[in-house]
Amino acid sequence: MKALNKTKAFNKYSAAAVFGAMAMATAAQAQDLRVAWYGGNWGDAFQSCIADPYTKATGIKVIPEIGTSNTTLAKLRQQKGQPEIDVAFLDGGISELADADGLLRPIKLDSVPNLGNLQKPAVYKNGGGDNFAGSIGYYSLGIAYNKKEISKAPASWEELWNPDYAGAVVIPSPANSAGIPFIVFLANIWKTPLSDLTPVYQKLKKLDVAAYFDSSGAASNSFQSGEAVIGAHFNVGAWGLADKGLPIGFSVPKEGVWATDARVHLVKGSPNQSGAEKFINQAFTKESAQCLAKNLYLGPAVKDVQVDASVQEKMPWGVNGDISKLNLLDWSEINKLRASITDAWNREVVRK
Repeated sequence: MKALNKTKAFNKYSAAAVFGAMAMATAAQAQDLRVAWYGGNWGDAFQSCIADPYTKATGIKVIPEIGTSNTTLAKLRQQKGQPEIDVAFLDGGISELADADGLLRPIKLDSVPNLGNLQKPAVYKNGGGDNFAGSIGYYSLGIAYNKKEISKAPASWEELWNPDYAGAVVIPSPANSAGIPFIVFLANIWKTPLSDLTPVYQKLKKLDVAAYFDSSGAASNSFQSGEAVIGAHFNVGAWGLADKGLPIGFSVPKEGVWATDARVHLVKGSPNQSGAEKFINQAFTKESAQCLAKNLYLGPAVKDVQVDASVQEKMPWGVNGDISKLNLLDWSEINKLRASITDAWNREVVRK
């Protein structure tokens, strides 16, 4: 009897141990995923287009870590070796800096099979041949303007210096991922050599601005409040304001616009690497790409994505365009200039 009781007790505790192990495994599988992404309408779209279907499929809750690309890069640097973030959205240029700092883990086709859905230019490889990032869509920086104040779409970037708009202009600061590329873009269209950007700084110093914006949301707020009537802004932000019923237009000047993309990355050593891979796999689906195109007017990086005609006209490449039509800058060239441009901006532009 004693032996039988011992056997029953053993079976009881063994069963408890098994159930306990299963519960722990289930908890590990459902571990929350911390994802760094942008604020405002960007974050809302990432939530509905990627995070919600991901959570529905996996049961894993996504916790957003809101911030600009520069803010996220700073966090990743601070957390290096013991990251709290699992997945990071970063803009082109900042993406390369994160890879150079050893903050990212390669995205591999065997664990993220939908990587194969991306168009070739949308998969980013480093010098070692690793895929360090994948694009989730393209956007452009053009001129946003208040149609009640400006009846005709601005045809040139020179319109920012029109005295009629003095004190009501916004442009990105270097704290925004568009700020430094914008200066390089202006240098290109004004035929100014990158070895001496003094003429660009001198002209920007003469610009009577309402604000230098650090985030896309801040730029949109300036237009929404009426503080700004014209300025450099993204097609995403400008069309988003128009969709809310605000009298905002978006113009592609005769000198052109520059474009870049938002990218998704696996953080090296993150707490939930398996969940992170599944999240990125969701981001590379046609369904998520179509949703992002509809909600943010991001040009799809996924192959063969069809969008409605009303959405197509608001794509960064326009109607019937594609990635090949975009004016994409050389990030390796720009990243070499970041420190010097930021320093010159603070000395020659902001301090008037």
